[in-house]
Amino acid sequence: MGTIKVENIRVFANHGCLKEETKIGSDYRVDLEIKANLQTSAKTDLLQDTVDYVFLNKVIREEMAQPSYLLETVAKRILNRIFKEDIMVSKATVWVSKINPPIGGDVEMVTIKMSDKRKKQK
Repeated sequence: MGTIKVENIRVFANHGCLKEETKIGSDYRVDLEIKANLQTSAKTDLLQDTVDYVFLNKVIREEMAQPSYLLETVAKRILNRIFKEDIMVSKATVWVSKINPPIGGDVEMVTIKMSDKRKKQK
């Protein structure tokens, strides 16, 4: 088993419960950690034998582009797509952070962390 991390992906998106948030948008940070068997790719040196982090970044950018009221919804969509589209991923954790949220205080960011693992095939 091994770990791949894609960290500090910066995205501008239109998430939030306030009308202003969805209209003007905000800056976001997304971090992702996946677990997969990396032994084969370590031996073969072939991209097809590993989880492509270009694919992971693409999923994050596409899902962040779809407006949602809650960061939890965005995080779950990211996880669902990763498990659906890459069978090598056995576990994933995603952090979705809203930078400088409009919550009436000096807050650097709020973060939603969500994890999931591949369901056993029956």
